Amino acid sequence: MAVRTAYHEQLEATRLDVVRLGALVGDSIRVGVEALDNRDAAVAARVVAGDDVIDDLRRKVEAHCIELIWRQQPVAGELREIAAMLEIATDLERVGDYAVDISKNAIKLSDQPMRPHRVEIDRIASVAHGMLIDAMRAYTERDAQLASQVIARDDEVDKLYKRSIKLLQGEMQADPEIVRPGTRYLFVLASLERVGDRAVNIAWHTKDMIGEE
Repeated sequence: MAVRTAYHEQLEATRLDVVRLGALVGDSIRVGVEALDNRDAAVAARVVAGDDVIDDLRRKVEAHCIELIWRQQPVAGELREIAAMLEIATDLERVGDYAVDISKNAIKLSDQPMRPHRVEIDRIASVAHGMLIDAMRAYTERDAQLASQVIARDDEVDKLYKRSIKLLQGEMQADPEIVRPGTRYLFVLASLERVGDRAVNIAWHTKDMIGEE
C-alpha cells in the first residue's frame, strides 16, 4: 500500500512538472514576441539564456516517467498518462526552441528601423500562443472538448501563415531594402506556425490520455 501511495505521489509530482514546463514555455513565446515588437535585444537574450531551464525540466520529466514505468507495472490508465507526459514534454521543449529562434531573430532585428507593414506577426503569435495555453489547460483539466477546439483552430494559424508569407514576399520584391529583415521575419513566421502544430500535438496526446478518439 505504501509503495502504491509513493508511486501515485511521484506520478502527481511529474504531472505538475509537465504543467510547470508548459507555463515556462508559454512565457518564453510571449516574451520572445514582445522582444521582437519592442526591438529589445536584452529581453530576447534572457529568453535564449532561459532555455537551459526548460531543457533541464524536460529531462527531469523524462527521467521520472521512465522511473515510474520501471518501479511498478502501471495499469492502462496510468500508462496512457505517463506516455502522454513523455510526448507532451518533448513537444514543449520544441516550443521552447522556437521561442529561442524567435528571440535570436529579435536580437538581429533590434537595430533594423523598418518592419514589413502587412506581416501579421502579432496576430499569428496571439492565436498560436492561445492554442498552446488552451492545450495545456485541456491536459491539466483532462478536457477532451477543449483539446478538440485547439485542434480545430490550427486552420486559422495555417491561413494566417500562408497569407503573411505571400504578403511579405510581395513586399520584399517591391522593396529590396527589406529583403534582409524580411528574411528574418519569414523565420519568425515559420516558428510561430510550428508552435500551433505543437499545440495540436499536445491536444491529441491529451485526448489519447483521456481515451477519446
